[in-house]
Amino acid sequence: MINKILFSPDRKLRNGWWFVLFFIVLAAILGCTLLAAWKFGFEVTMPMQAMIILSATWLCQLMRKRTISEVTGKLNRHWLNDFALGCAAGALLMIVPALFLAALGKVHWQWNSAAQSTLLSGLIVCASVAFAEEMLFRGFMFQRLLDGLGQWPAQLIMAAWFLLTHLNNPGMTGSVKFYAGLNIFLASIMFGLAFLRTQSLAMPIGLHFMANWMQGSVLGFGVSGNSSPGLMTPEFTGGPAWLTGGTFGLEASIPGLICVIAIIILLHRRKPAASSPLETSEVKNYFA
Repeated sequence: MINKILFSPDRKLRNGWWFVLFFIVLAAILGCTLLAAWKFGFEVTMPMQAMIILSATWLCQLMRKRTISEVTGKLNRHWLNDFALGCAAGALLMIVPALFLAALGKVHWQWNSAAQSTLLSGLIVCASVAFAEEMLFRGFMFQRLLDGLGQWPAQLIMAAWFLLTHLNNPGMTGSVKFYAGLNIFLASIMFGLAFLRTQSLAMPIGLHFMANWMQGSVLGFGVSGNSSPGLMTPEFTGGPAWLTGGTFGLEASIPGLICVIAIIILLHRRKPAASSPLETSEVKNYFA
């Protein structure tokens, strides 16, 4: 009975237990890092957090006797093409609603020459955030959910978790909380579809990275409620928060939401990459 709960008929550990095991490995590495940070007095930066998640993924793949590229996709010309396409889509995801608000006269920008030096640091932070979050939310655990439950159960579970991790962000109050929450939930679906259509993390990482960098470091809006100096400083001339996103960022605006939905539709219509066991929509037996 225990063997049936732990292992599938082909004697492989079931996906649900790999999901749990990943959490244990991640917690162990993170705990050791936090203890070291406390003892030696250093900060656990976002690039370090990205490496912690990558290390946990690599160890779990090692235990499965699989390569890390099974999770991330093989680093080749196609990976770079998908990353570039994701970056282009991520830039448009923020540029289009920003231009729409500008056309309505709801926002204009002042050049912030003092922030030019922050472009590179913003790029590093945004790249680290995108890599860490996509490895966590579309990486090992998401792929185990896909293999165990199918596409939409996996998508909905990870989208709900993705939203939960952002609920306490600055500015998540009133109507902003509703629109930002809906946008963040659908953005997770968008990133998940980007993985499903390419069988690689290249496009979701590119999408996530460039959307954050363009929104914050270039256009100067808040990024999920977190603000920092951008190359340009937006000045609002009125309009409700549901239209402009307010201090939370374009993620809490109706124009931003429409752009996310548009990319979801385009990804849904895109022909999937070569067939993979992860593409099945059949609900499978997860733990037993």
